[in-house]
Amino acid sequence: EFFRELLENAERSLNDMFVRTYGMLYMQNSEVFQDLFAELKRYYTGGNVNLEDMLNDFWARLLERMFQLINPQYNFSEDYLECVSKYTDQLKPFGDVPRKLKVQVTRAFIAARTFVQGLTVGREVANRVSKVSPTPGCIRALMKMLYCPYCRGLPTVKPCNNYCLNVMKGCLANQADLDTEWNLFIDAMLLVAERLEGPFNIESVMDPIDVKISEAIMNMQENSMQVSAKVFQGCGQPKPAPGLRSSRSVPEDFNTRFRLYNPEEQPTTAAGTSLDRLVTDIKEKLKLSKKFWSTLPYTICKDERVTAGPSIEEDCWNGHTKARYLPEIMNDGLTNQINNPEVDVDITRPDTFIRQQIMALRVMTNKLKNAYNGNDVNFQDTSDETSGSGSGSGCTDDICPTEFDFVTTEAPLVDSDRREVEASATQPGWSLQTLIFASISLILQRRWR
Repeated sequence: EFFRELLENAERSLNDMFVRTYGMLYMQNSEVFQDLFAELKRYYTGGNVNLEDMLNDFWARLLERMFQLINPQYNFSEDYLECVSKYTDQLKPFGDVPRKLKVQVTRAFIAARTFVQGLTVGREVANRVSKVSPTPGCIRALMKMLYCPYCRGLPTVKPCNNYCLNVMKGCLANQADLDTEWNLFIDAMLLVAERLEGPFNIESVMDPIDVKISEAIMNMQENSMQVSAKVFQGCGQPKPAPGLRSSRSVPEDFNTRFRLYNPEEQPTTAAGTSLDRLVTDIKEKLKLSKKFWSTLPYTICKDERVTAGPSIEEDCWNGHTKARYLPEIMNDGLTNQINNPEVDVDITRPDTFIRQQIMALRVMTNKLKNAYNGNDVNFQDTSDETSGSGSGSGCTDDICPTEFDFVTTEAPLVDSDRREVEASATQPGWSLQTLIFASISLILQRRWR
């Protein structure tokens, strides 16, 4: 919602400023600017928009309109105006504003859209994985861990912590395999977040966009004679307008109606403050979710409502009686459960649904890598990590001097007091699914859309 409101505010600010500055001249050509913002909104909401082509088209259309305004003594056909638009890059009638604005807009919008897409993917992956049903072997192990003490006349004895860890590692074996790709995804999200706080700050780009476009218009006005002469030379001498002398120059009222926007009239803004606050907030939550899947068994088993706790090793239920749990703790992941003493795990049959979520994270991570470098990639084949075609590179050598440097950042383990653990002896299956969803939702849930 924040980015959508930002675009609406920028469009409203530009409209108010241009109405006051250019009056009827702007109102007669306002659809050029309305189309610009409509395309920016469409891109941000997932539309198939090439930012560079769209911005080039905006400046070409603006040149056509401006060229007619500075040469009202001539009559221009559509073919002639199309010829005029082809001189946009060659003549640079708007100065260096279009080039700078293209770089700023493309990289900021690419980073913003990809970052929000990343938040959505992370939430969806967590939501889907939380709904994966436990295997029959997992259900039997949970029943044995949580119910058998009652059958043995030990209703107050809770499971040993290490016993619980082996049960949970067996139950969450496939989920643990998400961890590597999940951590890479979180690292990529954090790096793009840094871009949003720095050179790719969409708020600092959109707040002054009205002033920048006004500056471009003034550049066009100041160079109108040279631009017109070169266009006439390249496209031919246009036909005089009916009833007007072809030698008529720029109208006298042009300078009075097209004036540079007074800096004192610029709206006061606190560019960066709102975005910085939101990005800082989400960065902290992302850091907490590092290693989420591999630490989930530890998070569950350290909860006093589930086990006796790590400090109590003798007076706890070990699966057979009230005594120390002797088997070693299994490592994380599916392949390490081949000798799990508590859960029967078929390591030859990975959960295909969770493998799909791993691939979704991998694809999103690659998009984030490209967004970090100012590039927009539409993946055509999700099975190929490097497939896709670039659309809208936002970098130049002096802005993005290095490629994506993937530095893994370590984050502290997440304490159980940040989880909504609802495990109980009477609801083993429900607690496993609900715990995963509740835990990750607390970390990633935001109002970003």
